[in-house]
Amino acid sequence: MKTLTITEGRGRLGYWLKKAVQGEDVGFMFEGKIVALRPVEVVSTDYALQEYGLTAKAMAGAEKRITAELNQARKRGELTRFTGGKDDFR
Repeated sequence: MKTLTITEGRGRLGYWLKKAVQGEDVGFMFEGKIVALRPVEVVSTDYALQEYGLTAKAMAGAEKRITAELNQARKRGELTRFTGGKDDFR
């Protein structure tokens, strides 16, 4: 593991993050402990819970409500689907 002080890593943080993403072990010394840099996967339900405090049940209700609101807006002509074409921006 490549272990760095915060001062050493700060100037080239992007470089060290790239190394960590590529699978290299990179750690920073912080208050006498090594804190490792590692990529993690974010699961949407975890994100909703951590960022917004939504449980799985609350998330399902929000998804249902948002989908209904989007469908109503499409029917009113307020929204159109993005197809990736340049005409989508008109």
